[in-house]
Amino acid sequence: MTIKDKILVVEDEKSISGFLRAILTANGFDVIVAHSGSEAFSMISSHCPDLVVLDLGLPDMDGMEIIETVRQWTQIPIVVVSARSYERDKVQALEKGADDYITKPFGAAELLARIRVAIRHTRTGLTNSAIASTGKFTAGDLTIDYDKHQVLIRGENARLTQNEFRIVALLGKCAGKVLTYDFIMKELWGPQSRGNNQILRVNMANIRRKIEKNPAEPQYIFTEVGVGYRMIEGDG
Repeated sequence: MTIKDKILVVEDEKSISGFLRAILTANGFDVIVAHSGSEAFSMISSHCPDLVVLDLGLPDMDGMEIIETVRQWTQIPIVVVSARSYERDKVQALEKGADDYITKPFGAAELLARIRVAIRHTRTGLTNSAIASTGKFTAGDLTIDYDKHQVLIRGENARLTQNEFRIVALLGKCAGKVLTYDFIMKELWGPQSRGNNQILRVNMANIRRKIEKNPAEPQYIFTEVGVGYRMIEGDG
């Protein structure tokens, strides 16, 4: 089973959020919706979306605040879809960390193109040149396919869950480097999750059962006791 890219739509007008959900779902995305800024923060932390489509005019806060806050702990792509057409608003959103800005009304084809470009940039804008050029990380019999959201062992899909894939994908991007427990938790589940490593340990135990010949003697993901995890360096 291929894991779909998950998109969080942050839009308080239900007619528009419904329209966006329909377009994105029809084009192969997994879609969740938040109707306020507070809901958006909660969903970003709990659902780990691959991209956020953000309206700026929300009932409880300005969307600019969401961009600024989210950028303090994650580089998840953010595409603003707003009725604000002034150049200063576009500049402000981009300077705060938005990846793109589309003015309402917009065409479905344009929105889809912008979303795909933003997601692609997060997978190719990496320091790992092998991943940037091929969309894959390979180490021995292990392959992480970033485009298909799959981890393969000896060519067979390891059938990782979404959370398991995200952990392995993050480690693959930083292969050879030790990532602390807190860094991984913050990147994947948000700043409030730091200090509680149980969910990470449970996921890692499941990952090792699926990708390692002997989980007690891992070949691919190593534990730096009391610190974090390290992915073996890739073949490329």
